[in-house]
This record gives sequence, structure tokens and C-alpha cells, in this order.
Amino acid sequence: MPTGLGLAILWTGFAQGQLSVTVGAIALLVLWYAAIGWWDDWQVLQRKSNKGLSARLRLLLEGIGAALFCAWLVGSDPTATTVTAPWGWVWPLGIGFIPLAIFVPMAEGNALNLTDGLDGLAAGTTAIALLALGMILTSYPDLQILAAVMSGACLGFLWHNHHPARVFMGDTGSLALGALLAGLGLASHHLWELLIVSGLFFVESLSVIAQVLYYKATKGPDGVGKRLLRMAPLHHHFELGGWSELRVVGTFYGVVALLGVLCGLLKWLT
Repeated sequence: MPTGLGLAILWTGFAQGQLSVTVGAIALLVLWYAAIGWWDDWQVLQRKSNKGLSARLRLLLEGIGAALFCAWLVGSDPTATTVTAPWGWVWPLGIGFIPLAIFVPMAEGNALNLTDGLDGLAAGTTAIALLALGMILTSYPDLQILAAVMSGACLGFLWHNHHPARVFMGDTGSLALGALLAGLGLASHHLWELLIVSGLFFVESLSVIAQVLYYKATKGPDGVGKRLLRMAPLHHHFELGGWSELRVVGTFYGVVALLGVLCGLLKWLT
């Protein structure tokens, strides 16, 4: 991750004759989320259990990083508070952009964290999503470079760590990759496209939320509820349904690729 970010910063500086402040700001956001994930992973290793940082502390730290990035973005780009959508739709959110800009990195980071459950799933789907974003960020060459370099970094990780995995990405990598996607979407005014290309990640998150809510809503006198899915997140549901790990991962790659093509079509049509 740091190597990819460093290469992206140097490449944008070489291509444009000066370092990109935007790429640097996104890199800081990514490193902040990576540090949160590393702290969480370290706590798990130290305690030799699944208990890392408390959910409250983790969300607080994520929110602080997102708020700092939002403050920089709004301060450096007065048009950042205006969200655009296909076919010329424009929504000037004003101050309402601030909670949205804080929410997006937190949502993306935790969505990627939930997706990171099978060998190569998070790295491969993120590589495809980054490539799709890079192809539509034609007005932002520095962000195109960042997306392309980090897509390559994900593929490099996947190449050396394909199934069966020898090294786990952990929260360190998954939170950072989510922050990267969020930073690209926010800085480029492409939140609508980010939502589309991140569709799989959000479905993974929604599957967990739906599972928990359904279980609580169907609790009987014995305190036991029913399950909406065999297991959440969604990729485990398919695994327990008889799909092999490779089939689940390959199918999810295809879904993200189709979402990327959809983003490209929307960009071309509008």
C-alpha cells in the first residue's frame, strides 16, 4: 500500500511537472485508515482473539479522518459541495455535503472490510473497481494515475497471494482500500459512479445489516431468531449453498466488472 501510494505521487509529479496536492490528500486519508486497521489487527494478534478495537473507538477514528479530509476538500474546492449525476442532474448540497463526505469513507472502508472474507475477493474486486473509476476520470489525470497505480498494486498483491492465501489483507488493507475509493469519488465529484461501481461492497454490508435485523425481529420466547441468509456477509451465504470459494470469488469479480462497464456506459451516454 505505501509503495503504491508513493509511486502514484511520484508519477503524477513527473507527468504534471509538480506534485498533486489532491493525490497527497487522498494518500493521507488512506494511510490514516490503514493505521486504524493496523491497530485493530495488532490488538487481535496481541489478545489472540477476534476482539480488536471497540466498534465505538474505531468509528470515531474513522470519522475524524474523514472529517479532516472533508475539511480540506471543501476548503480547497468550493464546488465540492455540488454533487453531479448522469444526464445533467446537479444537487447543490451546501452544508449538507459535510455529513455525506464524512459518511462515504466510513461506509466504503467498512464495506471493503466485510468483503474481505475469501482469498483474493477484496483485492480483486477493488482492482476492478479502481480500473473502472480510472477509465472515467478523464478530467482528472492525476486521479487517473492514482487509480491505475493502486489497481496494479492490488493485482500485485493478488498475484503473490492468490488462493490458497498465505498472507491476509486484514483490516489494515481493507479499510485503506475503502478510503481510497471514497477519496477518489469525493475529490473527482463522481459520487454517483462510485456508488455504482461499489455496489457489490454495499450489498455485502446490507446483507449483514439485514441478517442482524431479521434475527432480532424474529426472536422467540427462547431468545433465538431466524436467519434471513445461511450466513452473512453474502459471500458466505453462497459458500454454504454449495459454491466453491473460487466460484464465489470469480462470480463477484464478474459482478464488479459489469458495474464498471455500466459506469462507462453512463459516462459515454451523458
